Amino acid sequence: MENIVLKISIMLVPGLFAITLHEVAHGYLAEKFGDPTARLLGRLTLNPLKHLDPIGTLALLLFGFGWAKPVPVNFGNLRHPQRDMIWVSLGGPLMNLTLALASALLLRLLIHFGGFLPQQGSLGGMVLEPLALMIGFSLYINVLLGLFNLVPLPPFDGGRVVIGLLPARASKVMASLEPFGFIIVLLLIFYTDLWRLVFQPLINQVVIFLAGPSLVIVQTAMDFLLSRS
Repeated sequence: MENIVLKISIMLVPGLFAITLHEVAHGYLAEKFGDPTARLLGRLTLNPLKHLDPIGTLALLLFGFGWAKPVPVNFGNLRHPQRDMIWVSLGGPLMNLTLALASALLLRLLIHFGGFLPQQGSLGGMVLEPLALMIGFSLYINVLLGLFNLVPLPPFDGGRVVIGLLPARASKVMASLEPFGFIIVLLLIFYTDLWRLVFQPLINQVVIFLAGPSLVIVQTAMDFLLSRS
């Protein structure tokens, strides 16, 4: 029971931070490009309660991967809808990758100033060990969210980028896939080798690149969070 509580506490803060800032980034850029919908609906806030999706939050606690309620964006309000849609859509993944980079820098500081972690049982260890695991999980979850949301199929952010880049007719065809895009990707993940051959190696390589010498902390965090004990 103690381990379950500790795992939730390690995942909850960085996980909520990752999905909240992902959505706020979308809303912030939408307002900059002319659409105030997110602000008018009170979604340009760092309060995670305004962004929580019940199923997405439960998935975060159970599987270490979740999502928030999408920030509403009226693309018709954008000054240049097709072009600006690209930047608004990229805002979320770029925010996650920025958070991953910030997490990597914090981990390198831990390595630089104190080795891996203080001795277990010491006051420093009791404080820094959970903190290090949280930062390690933050790096992983933000890389995962950043890259996964770039899947080039709507409703994922990458799909909306593709819609913004395509000519009008092809853009409409791509947009028509939005109601089915999430299901299509889930089917590909569970019934093909797409995750094993594409997503997992890509995510792992980016994590390895960012973490550098602090990779051991990320691995320790994920081993602990994915353990059955």
